[in-house]
Formats: sequence, C-alpha cells, structure tokens
Amino acid sequence: MSDKEPEAPTFTEALQELESILERIDNDDTDIDQLGDELRRATELLELCRGKIRKAELEVSQIVDRLGDEES
Repeated sequence: MSDKEPEAPTFTEALQELESILERIDNDDTDIDQLGDELRRATELLELCRGKIRKAELEVSQIVDRLGDEES
C-alpha cells in the first residue's frame, strides 16, 4: 500500500468529469443518496479548475511582462 496521494487530474480530465456530473444531475440520473457526494466532487473539481486557470493566467502575465522588459 502506498502513502502517496493520487495524482490530481489535468484540467481537461477535471472539466470532463465535472461536465459528466452536471449532466447526470441535470438529467436526474443521480440517486438522491448520491447527490451529496456528486455535489462535493463537483465542487472539488470546480476549485481545481479555477486554480489551474489562475495559475495559467499568472504564468502568461509573467511571460508577457518579461517580453515587455526585453523590448525596453
């Protein structure tokens, strides 16, 4: 048995899983007993996606700033 935490999904994987969960909820394919678990997982995935977007925005901003500094 490993003590390592499972690897976080990529943005695309997280988004696909989130869309799948939302589709099941929207189509009433989720049993009421599973609804809480589905919503918790959807929240985790949404937070993960938002974090990845913020990180990408920061990286792009830093690159643009560096390019601007090089042109000066």
